[in-house]
Amino acid sequence: MHKIIQWRWGILIGLIVLTAALFVVAPNLTKQAEQAGSFQLSEDMDSQRAQDILNAAGKSDKTISLVYEFETLGDAERADISRVIGEMKQNDTVVKDVLDPFENEETEAQLVSEDGRIVLVPITVEGSMEDINAFADDVRANILPEDETVYITGEEIINNDVNLSAQEGLKKTEIITVVLIFGLLLLVFRSIVTPFIPLIAVGFTYLLSQSFVAFFVDWFGFPVSNYTQIFLVAILFGIGTDYCILLLSRYKEELGAGHAIEDAIVNTYKTAGRTVLISGLAVFVGFAAIGFADFPIFKSAVAVAVGIAVLLLILFTVVPFFMATLKHRLFWPSKKAGEHHDSRLWAGFSRLSVNRPFVSILVVALITVPVLFTYDDARSFNTVDEIGDDYDSVRGLNLISEGFGQGESLPVQVILKQDGTLSETDIPYIEKFSSELENVDGVSGVRSVTRPTGDVIDDFYVDTQLEQVSAGLTEAETGLGDVQDGLAQVESGLNAVVGQLPAGSTNAGAPLAEAAAGLGQLNAQLGLIGQGLTATQNIPATVTQLGQVSAGLGQIEAGINEAASTLTAQGAQAGELGTGLGQLAAGVGEANAGLAQIETGINEAAAFLSDLSSSDSLRDTGVYLPEGTLTSEEFAPAVERYVFDDGTATQLEVILEMDPYSPEAIDTVETVKATMDRVVTDTPFEDATIGYAGISSINSDLNETSTNDFNRTVAIMLVTLFLVLTVLFRSMVMPLYMIGSLLLTYYTSAAITELIFVEGLGYDGISWAVPFFGFVMLIALGIDYSIFLLDRFREESINGMTVRDALVHSMTKMGTVIMTAAVILAGTFGAMIPSGVLSLVQIATIVITGLLLYGLIVLPLLIPAITVSFGDGVWWPFKQKSKDRD
Repeated sequence: MHKIIQWRWGILIGLIVLTAALFVVAPNLTKQAEQAGSFQLSEDMDSQRAQDILNAAGKSDKTISLVYEFETLGDAERADISRVIGEMKQNDTVVKDVLDPFENEETEAQLVSEDGRIVLVPITVEGSMEDINAFADDVRANILPEDETVYITGEEIINNDVNLSAQEGLKKTEIITVVLIFGLLLLVFRSIVTPFIPLIAVGFTYLLSQSFVAFFVDWFGFPVSNYTQIFLVAILFGIGTDYCILLLSRYKEELGAGHAIEDAIVNTYKTAGRTVLISGLAVFVGFAAIGFADFPIFKSAVAVAVGIAVLLLILFTVVPFFMATLKHRLFWPSKKAGEHHDSRLWAGFSRLSVNRPFVSILVVALITVPVLFTYDDARSFNTVDEIGDDYDSVRGLNLISEGFGQGESLPVQVILKQDGTLSETDIPYIEKFSSELENVDGVSGVRSVTRPTGDVIDDFYVDTQLEQVSAGLTEAETGLGDVQDGLAQVESGLNAVVGQLPAGSTNAGAPLAEAAAGLGQLNAQLGLIGQGLTATQNIPATVTQLGQVSAGLGQIEAGINEAASTLTAQGAQAGELGTGLGQLAAGVGEANAGLAQIETGINEAAAFLSDLSSSDSLRDTGVYLPEGTLTSEEFAPAVERYVFDDGTATQLEVILEMDPYSPEAIDTVETVKATMDRVVTDTPFEDATIGYAGISSINSDLNETSTNDFNRTVAIMLVTLFLVLTVLFRSMVMPLYMIGSLLLTYYTSAAITELIFVEGLGYDGISWAVPFFGFVMLIALGIDYSIFLLDRFREESINGMTVRDALVHSMTKMGTVIMTAAVILAGTFGAMIPSGVLSLVQIATIVITGLLLYGLIVLPLLIPAITVSFGDGVWWPFKQKSKDRD
């Protein structure tokens, strides 16, 4: 420390030059956070797998929507919507397609609410989030009419609004934090000069840390998110001020003891400096442990560890500079610079906790335990809650829910990708999957290649198809009856002609009589065929018999034509009869042609039934698609929309009954996944890659990832803290109850926060990222205060005090410092509340509640009570060295 004091001007100038240079050349951390996005899931997550399939197939397009709200929808409004669509289509760099809600009756039914008040215009876009939002801004400014209520919404628009809200919140937090800290320090030290020291020290730290982190992001892929800068501000200003208070307070105490300036500085850093170093190391380890998390948004808080390392450097260089340079003027204009105030409140606490430890522990239990029983760990994944209804993107989303149902706004996409091309034998299984998913509780409908509008197509099902075959056979039977009637008329006509034959025409009469008799026999045979078809539906036998009848009719027709030719050559009367016979022969031919059509129809039915009988998919699904269906013109729109990647992949859109962001939606998605795992077994899609896209699927993966990361990172953080504290305090007992007291504080403050936001304000739960960050913040920062107290206790014990006396003395000396530090740190987190970002408000609530609970209740009542209960055993398994006090 003597060298630092001696070289203080050179060190300060060097730090100023370094800070300025890095600030100029460092990348923009804010831009890096925006590009990183809110969160990035690992590749083995279902939603990421779906996105990978879509990206590989060139289907990484996104959908945003214009949402119109009208009092009445008329021709003028329809015309204006068409104009807007036409102008948007001109932007071919971002816009790939715009669906016109008035293109046909089907789209109008889907995109215009039943009351005609809300109209949805889906826009398929491509590009980065920045490109898409720039397009949205252009549409708002130059295309949409000012006299109509129109909102632009979609996942990309909402996420951008969340990012903007976070950045605006950061700016508010920075300003409020600086003003708040300056005011609090002014009250604590009653000096105009003193408050500037922590602000200058932390200012240096923040600027250097931000530059280092930005470089690390570029060089090493360091994790970054919207939370990075906000936490750097809150934590560095908070604990940086706390550490400065500890150092300056101890400096005042040393001055009050009559030491010279340099000796006071050296003594300050030997005692309070050691405490700061231990505390800073504990906080550093806590935040460095976050690096073991898998989830990038959680890992982004590891940047705070960089800030802590820089903070310790500044505290041991810049602060001594001001101590040595300003000397007593550091506390100007206060006349009592050397006066150090003991804490009467903590002295009172010490009488209870040290003298009546059981009662003290009971008081803490009565305050905390009842609240813990209310804790449900309810979590919310509703991104919309982060920014509220002040943004158009949220208003538009709410309108979609109002007009079309909550789940219609953001459906779940089930993506199936197989090696081969989809065929007619595969499609029935898609319908089976659609049917099974539609029966899942919480699902209102499913759209797929077999039901593009969400409605079941009955013609795909075998019962409908058999009904159609049966109806065709009935028509065939009716046709046979009609043929019979025609042949009966021909037979009657032949008999009439035979009776009118003139004398000498016996060479024609005998064949005609035979033809008439033959017609009668064939007609009777047709009657039997019709009866057999109805009774047995023996189609092959019917086809054979019809062939025989058709051959007989052909012979009869030839015989009648021959007789007609003979009679026509015999004279006038016979010629008239010959003409009549020709007409009768034509009637036989027509009847035969009718039989041919019936035979063709029955043959087609026979072939269809043969294909049905050999279809494996029919037996599995009850659905059958004839060959050629996929390439038919009628089926083309469904294939175009739901089949992609050269026919190897397909998607199903699952529409939920509830808000896609709700916890219930996550539960429903889990059921959808379990259902798909079950129904694909023993189907052509058993080995297919399955992914699930959509916000509800993302939130499902987010729930799993955040929970697993929370449990793993917390375990690593606590074990690491325990090991560090064991080495620093030379005790395995003390770290256990230090950490245990903080766990009690965290869960109590989390329960209180849940009561406020869930029971009081009606949210679904605490925002998903809050428990992780709240825990890390409170544990890493709260450990400081127990270190402040117990390191002073260790110091007094070494100086020869008993455990009880050391505790009382330490509490009296450190109470004011700890409470002041807790209030200031709580104040810095309180600066997050005006940010307007829900998760930051909730994190602030947990940390503020926890710090005040810890600083006013748990630390002064529980920690001393447990310490005094252990007595000298508090140093187990080590032995505490002691020396006589000077």
